[in-house]
Amino acid sequence: MERYHGESDIQHRTSHCPTRPVLGIGLIGLGKHGSRYARHIVEDLTDATLVAVCRRNRPEGEKLAAAYRCTFHGDYRDLLANPAVDAVVVAVPPMLHPAIVETACRAGKPLLVEKPLATSLAAAQRITSLVSASGVRAMVAHTLRFSSAVRTVQAHVPEIGPLHALYLSQRFEPSPLDWLDRRAESGGGIVLHTGVHSFDLLRFLTGCEVTRVWCRTGQIITRETEDSFAMACQLSDPSLLATIAGSRAMSGRVGLLELAGARGHLLADHVHGFVHLVRGTERLTLPVPQPVPTVRETLGAFVRALRESTPFPIAIEDGLRAVAIVDAAYRSAERGGEGAAVAGYSGVP
Repeated sequence: MERYHGESDIQHRTSHCPTRPVLGIGLIGLGKHGSRYARHIVEDLTDATLVAVCRRNRPEGEKLAAAYRCTFHGDYRDLLANPAVDAVVVAVPPMLHPAIVETACRAGKPLLVEKPLATSLAAAQRITSLVSASGVRAMVAHTLRFSSAVRTVQAHVPEIGPLHALYLSQRFEPSPLDWLDRRAESGGGIVLHTGVHSFDLLRFLTGCEVTRVWCRTGQIITRETEDSFAMACQLSDPSLLATIAGSRAMSGRVGLLELAGARGHLLADHVHGFVHLVRGTERLTLPVPQPVPTVRETLGAFVRALRESTPFPIAIEDGLRAVAIVDAAYRSAERGGEGAAVAGYSGVP
């Protein structure tokens, strides 16, 4: 079986099917989220195969590698040096991203990096610079863009425009991952690890940049990091206002989106899979396609872009911009909710 070894020859290196090259994927990280990636690569992708995995927990990593019939590496550097690995998926705590991305860039391996891109703006800027300087292609896994409900909302935005206001809220049960509340390992709480979904969706649905934020955070059950936040956003379009909220201290799960425009409203929930179009006092329920595994869709988009030599739908700069909003949110919260400019979009370096 031949595998893709570079974009220049992607149309010529094929497997048994002459028009569909097969990528050898190396997966770094096999925890709760990484295991999802492994399952989708093995069970759902026809243009890629899982050839190597890396996990710090060697017994568990070797067990999964045997189950998936691929090579186990105890060190990510060995995985990146493996000639069978054509592209890499990184699903580890984001504190580890800079070192892994740097090594991948040296190895010339295309990357799919889980969100958030980094735990700080400086680290995200460094990653972006490394990718740019190396010429390696990199995509950030802002998976919520592939939600059926989100895509339905996006398709109907022109019907209610121009937009004037947005409200996005994600509320979840407490996380079972202890490391998320250890600041030295996580780098932050819900603003960083879940808020980036909403920050990215705000840009995705409006086409605007966030220029300034006013943020307050809270701790309901966490000890070292925030588990709740509320934030107002100023956008590059001065006629558009946005509010974002999030929590990881609830007993239920919701993913609300409200988009208000001159000609109507869109009310949706990406967790429960509904979208309503509201005009006046009338509410129309819009058809929403069956929910899809967003990790699977993200992987599919990554592989297609590599195989067809087309741009990634989510660029490394999108990951950087989401982290820049996180950075501004934390600066605002530290000042008791005072406004903070988003770096790079308001004359801030």
